[in-house]
Amino acid sequence: MTHFHGKITSGFVTRAGSHRHTSVRGLSNCGLSCCINALLQTFAATTELQELLSRWQPSENTSKMNVLLELKRALEGMKDKRQARPHLDLLDCLHEYNICRSTEHDADEVFHTILNLIQKQMSDQQIAADIKNLYKIDVEECTECSECGNVQRAPNIFLSFPLHLHEDRNTLMDCFRMFFEPQMLEDREAFYCGRCEKKMPSTQRCKLVSLPSILCINLKRFRNISGYTKKLYAKVSFPETINLADILPEEHSQVAERRYRLYAVVVHAGMSMMGHYTAYIYSTDSKWYYVDDSHMQQVSWEEVQRTYGGSRWSSETAYMLLYRTLSSGAVQEPNP
Repeated sequence: MTHFHGKITSGFVTRAGSHRHTSVRGLSNCGLSCCINALLQTFAATTELQELLSRWQPSENTSKMNVLLELKRALEGMKDKRQARPHLDLLDCLHEYNICRSTEHDADEVFHTILNLIQKQMSDQQIAADIKNLYKIDVEECTECSECGNVQRAPNIFLSFPLHLHEDRNTLMDCFRMFFEPQMLEDREAFYCGRCEKKMPSTQRCKLVSLPSILCINLKRFRNISGYTKKLYAKVSFPETINLADILPEEHSQVAERRYRLYAVVVHAGMSMMGHYTAYIYSTDSKWYYVDDSHMQQVSWEEVQRTYGGSRWSSETAYMLLYRTLSSGAVQEPNP
């Protein structure tokens, strides 16, 4: 793949005052590492993850090729701005697991790879489970035979909500509703009914079982058409705070009664085969920052909204959204 940079920038750039009080810092691009750089910004902004990592004390014989160890070191190193490339060892480690530094990658796929490697390599199974539960979305797939009414149920787990898009305009609410709409399975897609003992027309729907404290959403902008990958530049508007109970059908409302606040947006710029990743981060100083590899600047919520998409001429589009749960009585109002 060809590497594309949406902006030519370097160093730390200040748009409005000093960055002394922000927890955000830039990361140098080390051979097409923009995807991992952007994801590292989201991990660094996930204080819940860092708290779990602080509880894990690796043993002296922990392999240098341990992804969790190198992630922990990279996140700790990012707090020390004297370290020019705190993520270099992590990049080398991921390279050993086919996340090659000289190749472009899909941010959602790398996100899943890192979390899955953590589960395999973590010596403390309780902390491994806690990290997984931080992001785990439990759903149940229910398939009902149209002939006999037999219902077959299958549990499923997501670490990021895979939301498909219409090709023109979408709201985040539209995407969630589309995900939970019943789907008819007919003809070649007909489902095997154990009671009828043959493939039958069926209705399939997803039921929400539980939500995590960190809600990661993947806006499915890449679509395979006749063997070619096409990027959807469709507009997807998303709010700073959401309550899924207001979005989802009534049968999900009890599980979904939880408010979330947006704190990270991973952005893809360019086309499907030629792109660049950046990130918007809501920092501990309650301000938004735009991070493009080593370049960083404070921005407004209105600038984050420009990643909604809707025009091929504005190719910077939100690809992953990370929301953090808000406890009742601790809801922060969106920026004015």
